Amino acid sequence: MNLRDKHILLIITGGIAAYKMPLLVRLFIKAGAEVKVVVTAAAQEFVAVKSLAIVSQHPVYTDQYLQTNDADLAHLDLTLWADLIVVAPATANTIAKAAQGLADNLATTAILATTKPVYFFPAMNDQMYQQPATQRNLHQLIADGRQVFEPETGFLAEGYQAKGRLPEPATIFNLVVQTYWRQTQPQPLAGKRVLVTAGGTREAIDPVRYVSNHSSGKMGYALATAAYAAGAEVTLISSVARPLTIPAKVISVTSAAELMAQIQAEFSQQDLLLMAAAPADFRSAQPATQKIKKQAGQTDLTLTLTKNPDILASLPVAHPDQFVAGFAAETENLLTNAQTKLTKKHLDLIIANPVGRQDSGFNVDQNQGTLLFRDGHQVTLPLMTKDLMATEIIKQICAYLKL
Repeated sequence: MNLRDKHILLIITGGIAAYKMPLLVRLFIKAGAEVKVVVTAAAQEFVAVKSLAIVSQHPVYTDQYLQTNDADLAHLDLTLWADLIVVAPATANTIAKAAQGLADNLATTAILATTKPVYFFPAMNDQMYQQPATQRNLHQLIADGRQVFEPETGFLAEGYQAKGRLPEPATIFNLVVQTYWRQTQPQPLAGKRVLVTAGGTREAIDPVRYVSNHSSGKMGYALATAAYAAGAEVTLISSVARPLTIPAKVISVTSAAELMAQIQAEFSQQDLLLMAAAPADFRSAQPATQKIKKQAGQTDLTLTLTKNPDILASLPVAHPDQFVAGFAAETENLLTNAQTKLTKKHLDLIIANPVGRQDSGFNVDQNQGTLLFRDGHQVTLPLMTKDLMATEIIKQICAYLKL
């Protein structure tokens, strides 16, 4: 997903978290968007206007701008220009004004004057957030068609942990991208249920040690996010805990046996299975119940490993309406080995990707590979971020299924 050629109006109000907003501007721009910024008088106490102007490469709009350029209809120009508006941090005061339709500064006037999507990210003291008046105002914004994201529980400016903290810029960015695309783009997977697996499994040797691999789960999480953006209801089975900014059912597992049991329990209810997890091929035949201690003079340790079951091969034959995709992570003979797995495991698609490289594969942010479909159709994807690759994989699956 990206924001290429999209126009974003970022409205920053007077919360202490405003100091983080230059980073959010930078994230939007790196995703291809053009960003203009409105700051309230209170926000200028926490973030430098000059910093915002430098990172956005545009003048920053303030109430002083209106006073200096009183012949310009800046609030209308900005809202006509913008594809979407993000209000972050959104204080209780600005939320109250927006809910009541007040327009006593540039920020609230722009909010009132737009028909474009407006995304509010409340940030305030927990007592202010929980007040009936604030909750009533938030519900009014939602009723008016605005998108409101809940604040996080975390360390507040008052010095204690509570709900009211603004999400980090990266989280805000992901939420904005996913929500905007889900609201404005075609939803080929609407009404579909997608099961995604992620991460390498850990097979216990003793209570301290385990056998595993280098899979980070990044590709699986990216696929879950891309499937959600395409309209799907997503279930994610993962052996790793990574930040996930979509509403999904998440099931945590550790071993390949647990992964298989959870897939088998969920599979019959799913329309698509995207097997991005990297289950260990072998496990300890007899895991020790106590930590294995080094012995005096010992130089070697022999472990007896036994083969884990083949998870995809263990699934019942897919219903004609079910689509099953797997990954072939290979260091040599990439396409040959992938084609063998595609046929042997009776898959609809296998994504062959080279591993053992520094620029792609396991535990990095980029990937590449070739999609081999059951009907012989192939699509080669060049080196790209895993987020973009996940979006392309979902796009190709939808095209193949004629969705």
